Amino acid sequence: MTPIISVSNVSKQYRLGEVGTGSFQQDLNRWWHKLRGKEDPYLQVGDTNDRSTRGHSDYIWALQHINFEVQQGEVLGIIGRNGAGKSTLLKILSRVTEPTTGRIAMRGRVASLLEVGTGFHPDLTGRENIYLNGAILGMTKKEITRKFDEIVDFAGVERYIDTPVKRYSSGMHVRLGFAVAAHLEPEILIVDEVLAVGDAEFQKKCLGKMKSVSTNEGRTVLFVSHNMEAVKNLCTTGLVLQNGTFSFHGSALQAIEHYQRHNIVASTNNHWSLPEAPGNLKAKLLSVSVVNPKTDDSSRFDTTTGFHINCIIQLLDIDDEQLDITIHLVDEKGILVLVTSTAHFFEPKKFSSSELHCKIEFPANILNEGIYSVSRLLLVKDRGTVITEWNDTVTFEIEQGMELGFGWQGQKEGVIRLSNIQWQINTEK
Repeated sequence: MTPIISVSNVSKQYRLGEVGTGSFQQDLNRWWHKLRGKEDPYLQVGDTNDRSTRGHSDYIWALQHINFEVQQGEVLGIIGRNGAGKSTLLKILSRVTEPTTGRIAMRGRVASLLEVGTGFHPDLTGRENIYLNGAILGMTKKEITRKFDEIVDFAGVERYIDTPVKRYSSGMHVRLGFAVAAHLEPEILIVDEVLAVGDAEFQKKCLGKMKSVSTNEGRTVLFVSHNMEAVKNLCTTGLVLQNGTFSFHGSALQAIEHYQRHNIVASTNNHWSLPEAPGNLKAKLLSVSVVNPKTDDSSRFDTTTGFHINCIIQLLDIDDEQLDITIHLVDEKGILVLVTSTAHFFEPKKFSSSELHCKIEFPANILNEGIYSVSRLLLVKDRGTVITEWNDTVTFEIEQGMELGFGWQGQKEGVIRLSNIQWQINTEK
């Protein structure tokens, strides 16, 4: 069967600094080599795309030697750490930028949702942008009109459909952008992790729509997300990128397990802190750590000690809102173990400092031996609207503890290992 997407030896090189493509002298040098039938001289230099280390060259390989094929109707999940090259790959597939080397063959119309407001003209209304995007995809006005009401209903922005989109919130941008991309009948739908901007209800709605268009309509979907549970439930196959290079390609579950085992675990990042705190204009995440409550350090955890997850969040522009914090804990296969939130709303205006110091205490004998990570950490208002989300922050390993008693002493089956469950046995009803 002929693949609908074929990627052959694709690489993308960037130049670091204020100038992205190089100087006039370098462009002239490239032209002179090309004229003589020789290879681009700057392809021989360039560091691996590892954002955590200082390089020795002004050139960086954002992607290097990527090869894969996608069949019609397949849902491919592309996963990897921040800076692994996922968004660069999607931009190349969407024709936003050209690869430095390699070849891409795509058979069919492509609709992309790469960032908030992709493909929208800010001065046009929502109605005008729907028709503009449809025309770009090659649809007739009659075809777009037939889909118009369905798009507006899915996006839930009917009241603002004749308002310029520059006045839309980021959530409204995403709602309309996804509705347009999913309903204008492209053969290939490319979605970056921009869906994290939307609220929980809309994220669920979008995942359901992507599953429907692939299963029922035979369209191909490329999906980038840090939400391993969404990748597992939606995708049929998975592609793992690491530092801009191809790491794994297989089933979605195998890809998640490979990613958890080789990408996250390799960093042993049970304490996570960055000089430039990630986040947005609303809040920044300053640090996250997992601590052994008995030793007050992050060196070792076992089934008998329990653990604490500590985080510091800086609030920047929060109104008189009621907030809560939610974390998602996954195992090494990407299976969601638990979701926990603050018991009650809290109001930032009642705090004397803009920094929130949070501690989540997990008792002993709650998780089995294994490797776990905080896959999502969310700052939420009104129990549904995500203000800021951080992904893949910390990873830690729980080992077998020294436990007294008789019976099975190896690793128990399952994820949860509660030891204080009460049993009652008698002969009476």
